[in-house]
Amino acid sequence: LRRIISFNSLVRFIEVHSGLSALIGENARYRKKSFDGFWLSSLTHATSKAKPDIEYVDNTTTSQSIIEIFDATTKPLILDADSGGRVEHFRFTVSNMERLGVSAIMIEDKKGLKENSLSQVNTQKQESIKDFSFKLSEAKKIQTSDMMIIARIESLITGHGQRDALKRAKAYIDAGADGIMIHSKKKTPKEIFRFCEAYNKLKDRKPLVVVPSTFNQAKEQDFQDHGVNVVIYANQLLRSAY
Repeated sequence: LRRIISFNSLVRFIEVHSGLSALIGENARYRKKSFDGFWLSSLTHATSKAKPDIEYVDNTTTSQSIIEIFDATTKPLILDADSGGRVEHFRFTVSNMERLGVSAIMIEDKKGLKENSLSQVNTQKQESIKDFSFKLSEAKKIQTSDMMIIARIESLITGHGQRDALKRAKAYIDAGADGIMIHSKKKTPKEIFRFCEAYNKLKDRKPLVVVPSTFNQAKEQDFQDHGVNVVIYANQLLRSAY
């Protein structure tokens, strides 16, 4: 995954939730373009099992799904690990995902019972910068492979704004994060691009990830122009099946 990001101006990932969806994603082509890897989305993985998106699906079930996906493809996989759970539990998740061959784990700075970021009514709380940074630093201590740990920032979702988002990005990078994902549920990418412009000025900038689920009129060239490194199409295959 690190090599793919370093050699491409923009890397494309598609949501998968099963071996079959991974096989479809592996072979999908459009104007000679294909997907560089897969995103095991907690939303679509839970939904495919008729469960709510509240961190209910356990690590054993997730591990089995990853094995099925890797039986169908050899492309890199980013795991959506929600909040990562308790620090003590997240250490085991990191070790397990390394053994399975996962290329990156993404965790979000949410606190308490998870609510989907795109919910119209969202009362989700954010973890403190100190506590989430500690979780990241502990994960990096456990890590033995080249797997990436990506920090997802929810400041634009919770209404805490650009300044808080950038402050968190700096802190999470200092704590060892290998990448940053910035999320928004606005219908246009304006606030995402504002963040990108400020983020790109950071001295220790890491790869930047976006998920254009709601601001879906933006073009890939727009993301490239704003320094985005990875774009994740986060629920398209499940919606296609539905």
